[in-house]
Amino acid sequence: MTEKPIRCELVTWGQVYRLARRLAGIIRNAGFKPDVIVAVARGGYVPARLLCDFLGVYNLASVRIAHYEAGAHMSPKARLSSPLSLDVQGLKVLLVDDVNDTGDTLTLAIEHIRSFKPAQLKVAVLQHKQVSPVNPDFYAQKILAWRWLIYPWAVIEDIGGFLADMSPPPASPEEALERLNSEYGIRASLPTIEEVWAALKTENLTL
Repeated sequence: MTEKPIRCELVTWGQVYRLARRLAGIIRNAGFKPDVIVAVARGGYVPARLLCDFLGVYNLASVRIAHYEAGAHMSPKARLSSPLSLDVQGLKVLLVDDVNDTGDTLTLAIEHIRSFKPAQLKVAVLQHKQVSPVNPDFYAQKILAWRWLIYPWAVIEDIGGFLADMSPPPASPEEALERLNSEYGIRASLPTIEEVWAALKTENLTL
């Protein structure tokens, strides 16, 4: 369990789109034209697909690195769970993830892709936390004050994990909404929390 509640921020779909568009502009202005974009699964799926559209890149592949679990619980070590299935030897590769936090995920992904001997490898993230020891080649936003970022594709997973950690558990979505705000700084709407609550009940998870 998380010993102390962490501070969080909900990232909206609109923010994701704007960050991806800004990131594409930065990459384009740098003169880098990738032959293939590789998403770091699972967080990099949506940003990578948006960048494909903005940059006019058709080839999209992925590599999965397991590190974080629901509720911001981190595994002791990042591990490669799904290797790259596309031969990128001699190609210009853009590796894409949603956020650069500890740098462990990107470090492992970079090492793995380099083993394929690409002609060039660049790394891009929507948001780069300055605490990370890894510096991506491109990022749309630098995060100065650390907080856990909850992306729209992980709302149920992340918030559900936080609710499961609460002791005593909240008795209702309304109580969950208030405690998520006071304990984690999560400013969500009641319908969003009700959706998470219903999903947890459907999965027979005890609150």
